Amino acid sequence: MSRYWSSLVDRLTPYVPGEQPQLANLVKLNTNENPYPPSSRVAAAIAAQLVDGGELLRLYPDPDAGLLKAAIAARFADCGIAAPQVFVGNGSDEVLAHVFMALLRQPLPILFPDITYSFYPVYCGLHDVAYATVALDDDFAIRVDDYAAANGGIIFPNPNAPTGCLLPLAAIASLAARHRQAVVVVDEAYVDFGGESAIALVNQHPNLLVVQTLSKAYSLAGLRVGYAVGHVDLIEALERVKNSFNSYPLDRLAIVGAVAAIADREHFETTRQAVIRSREALRGELLALAFEVLPSAANFVFVRHPRRDAAEIAAALRQRGIIVRYFKLPRIDQHLRITIGTDAQCASLIDALREILG
Repeated sequence: MSRYWSSLVDRLTPYVPGEQPQLANLVKLNTNENPYPPSSRVAAAIAAQLVDGGELLRLYPDPDAGLLKAAIAARFADCGIAAPQVFVGNGSDEVLAHVFMALLRQPLPILFPDITYSFYPVYCGLHDVAYATVALDDDFAIRVDDYAAANGGIIFPNPNAPTGCLLPLAAIASLAARHRQAVVVVDEAYVDFGGESAIALVNQHPNLLVVQTLSKAYSLAGLRVGYAVGHVDLIEALERVKNSFNSYPLDRLAIVGAVAAIADREHFETTRQAVIRSREALRGELLALAFEVLPSAANFVFVRHPRRDAAEIAAALRQRGIIVRYFKLPRIDQHLRITIGTDAQCASLIDALREILG
């Protein structure tokens, strides 16, 4: 331990993000980025902020990001969402960090799956949140009945990560109804690739908070914009934490870029459907190579080969300039998570796998 560290820093085990190698001609299928560019409206909106030599950049952005909250509320107007029910932050990771501090730091342990987004235990360590994990079933699915224990809150991704498995809305509604005494947080980073958002349920369940991001389906991972939707009491808790930590979380360019992306529904739908089609085609190709492929509602697939070691496959792919995600963790150390790329990238992957598998 460094002599200048606090005791908290020494206890932390930081999150390890997916590798971002700076290599030319790399087929990068390890970090679930969208293979298609964002709407052209995004660049136009950002360029408009840079007129007169970037004069506007000398001014602080709107600390409330009111334009963005209004755009998100309009996007979910059919669910009866209003702007005061929306919270925004620097990517869904920052939103989740505030959620752990504002809502999940409770006397009882919180619950989340044993195989899930690996940032959750990191946040628990950072914010001193007690937790217990609940095992996925043998098919890597979340079973709502397994979350019967008294708890200080429940959080899970839907679709789950890294498995891609989807929990239906009826199950989420049942979970929220059973645990009215605690917050149920649904992390929907990948929901647009095959699921239905639980935002449709938040006005019926005041303990339900839904977190989304523009990194995946809107192709804005580099802009860092995320948000949460829920009852105004939950949003107020997040705002109180945010304004005690960083009153200007989103810059001008992120706000206008995000608003422009949300407004272009045609581009969103076109690229979303392209990823879904490529995912299903890739699933068929992998099955033909004898891989076991979990059903996925995300922009990735989770696979294993019954006769070949996952780490060896990942290493052999890397030698051929293709990177996939390997998790050396209990229960999934023979699985690979493969992001859906362009059809050309997926074809390169399949060609390489045919060569590796002989």
